[in-house]
Amino acid sequence: MKIVLLGKNGQVGWELQRALAPLGEVIALDRHGESGLSGDMTQPEKVCETLIRLNPDIVVNATAYTAVDQAESDQETAQLVNTDAVASIADSCRQMGALLIHYSTDYVFNGQGTEPFSESDSIAPLNVYGLTKAAGEKAIIESGCKYLIFRTSWVYARQGKNFLKTMLNLAAQREELSVIDDQHGAPTSAELIADVTAQIIPQVCIGDEKLGVYHLVASGETTWYGYAQYIFEQAKSVGHTLKIQNVKPIPSSEYPVPAVRPHNSRLNNQKIQQTFNLNLAEWQAGVKRTLMELLNT
Repeated sequence: MKIVLLGKNGQVGWELQRALAPLGEVIALDRHGESGLSGDMTQPEKVCETLIRLNPDIVVNATAYTAVDQAESDQETAQLVNTDAVASIADSCRQMGALLIHYSTDYVFNGQGTEPFSESDSIAPLNVYGLTKAAGEKAIIESGCKYLIFRTSWVYARQGKNFLKTMLNLAAQREELSVIDDQHGAPTSAELIADVTAQIIPQVCIGDEKLGVYHLVASGETTWYGYAQYIFEQAKSVGHTLKIQNVKPIPSSEYPVPAVRPHNSRLNNQKIQQTFNLNLAEWQAGVKRTLMELLNT
């Protein structure tokens, strides 16, 4: 089996390099490319030329324009990477008969209510990032290619920038922090996303009946405030020195940013667990594991 991985150096892409390796030949690319190959999503035609040249069985797209606030003023680039390039890749996969695995986001929903969103719920993004990701999903579905779309949320890892690492660094420098407490979701590790992807691939390779859209998130829910508190408690429990003394919960209105964030980022993960016979643990398990690895390096 030949797999082309796009976005090898992102949080999810970094973990996918490890997780996909036992499945076959993995050709991992980033935007810089090598040996005449291209993974630069701002140049979709070159990426598609690369895919046609390599003719893989599976294309895993772990790239995205994820600068949510910057997307509000840079809609053209967000559209190019999250929608136009994705549409081109999907068309190439259709031509080759390859399976496309793509990662999307809770931001395709309107963030209203208190119940977790299911895969069949209507999408209604609140910001440019969400709009471009939703359009990317639509392009894949309409392309006629074989696909798996995994929506996830609040992604973190040892690699790259993320909330977990930011909070840990700030808590070592400051005595007081204010953290948003009216946005709800499930912190989900890149490691979990990669491992689940690798477990699912053999199941879909034997037939197309399990292809489609799935919510791939850790179980349970919290707020950014609850998430931060858990990080600090776990770090202190293993003797890690933090300066933080007080964490103040605040509403989103007290932390204005260019892009509107959903208050409800809960995603129902029952479909993926039942379809593929998986057990997705509570979010705390992954956070604790990653935190311990960060503190011990």
